[in-house]
Amino acid sequence: MRILGIETSCDETGVAIYDDEKGLLAHQLYSQVKLHADYGGVVPELASRDHVKKTIPLIKAAMAEANLTPADLDGVAYTAGPGLVGALLVGATIGRSLAYAWNVPAVAVHHMEGHLLAPMLEDNPPPFPFIAVLVSGGHTMLVEVKGIGEYQILGESIDDAAGEAFDKTAKLMGLDYPGGPLLSKLAEKGDSSRFTFPRPMTNVPGLDMSFSGLKTFTANTIAANGNDDQTRADIARAFEDAVVDTLVIKCKRALKQCDMKRIVIAGGVSANRHLRAKLEDLAKSIGGEVYYPRTEFCTDNGAMIAYAGMQRLKNGEHNDLGVKAFPRWPIDTLKPIKA
Repeated sequence: MRILGIETSCDETGVAIYDDEKGLLAHQLYSQVKLHADYGGVVPELASRDHVKKTIPLIKAAMAEANLTPADLDGVAYTAGPGLVGALLVGATIGRSLAYAWNVPAVAVHHMEGHLLAPMLEDNPPPFPFIAVLVSGGHTMLVEVKGIGEYQILGESIDDAAGEAFDKTAKLMGLDYPGGPLLSKLAEKGDSSRFTFPRPMTNVPGLDMSFSGLKTFTANTIAANGNDDQTRADIARAFEDAVVDTLVIKCKRALKQCDMKRIVIAGGVSANRHLRAKLEDLAKSIGGEVYYPRTEFCTDNGAMIAYAGMQRLKNGEHNDLGVKAFPRWPIDTLKPIKA
């Protein structure tokens, strides 16, 4: 069985083809980073228009890469939410239309379920159950995962997502967009002992998180200490340490609460080497394991949507002829996959 996956939730256009026996057959990705760089963030209208331009050519490229025709496909999966509504509607309209034209089922996929299942694309996929640490530009949450579709949100950010906080803080420091990766690179040159930033909400019970206050703390630290190259690097290091430590502390609590030792980290921020190393240390300290996707599947991509769509299709799920998008779609409302 083969399925085409389409991802258009924000500022990446991703298309992939997944075979349930052979694995990933094709993977095409276009990033809109240059398009939005002049604005310092994603402009929803521009994102939608660019998806209109890029999605069909990427589908053609993926079909050529896999050497397939529409007759070789058994379904079309597309991201239906959460995300930017205009961007989502581009993928949903194209995906639903192609499925109708090709006479195959269409499957609406949850964007964060795609991220959560992205490590399943690796040679050593994580077995269930596990605690998922989902960290991206739009979401930060801890999820107890017992199986596909069996998700319980244990805690999440009450304000900025971790990736959003990285980008906004980078902008405060004068770094280009997208600033998160640039801030992490700058942090590598920083002295971790010079500044100590707070670890928000770690001194209170529970698993919810807050990262917005770290931006203010960063601004105040810059105002008090200047903005020379080394100071900027030291501040970047302190900020990154604070975010990473907060995520690790909360993850440790979640593992204890659910009596688990297996961790999955996914989403754009899962590419952060410091976070990966700290979670690996945590797993090692409790005799557990940590899993994450390869770097190219950390950010938004079509492969994770194709994989998630395949699991849903094999479970007998498909959508009607309506074109629907869900900019807000809680992950814990999804249906469990039947064993």
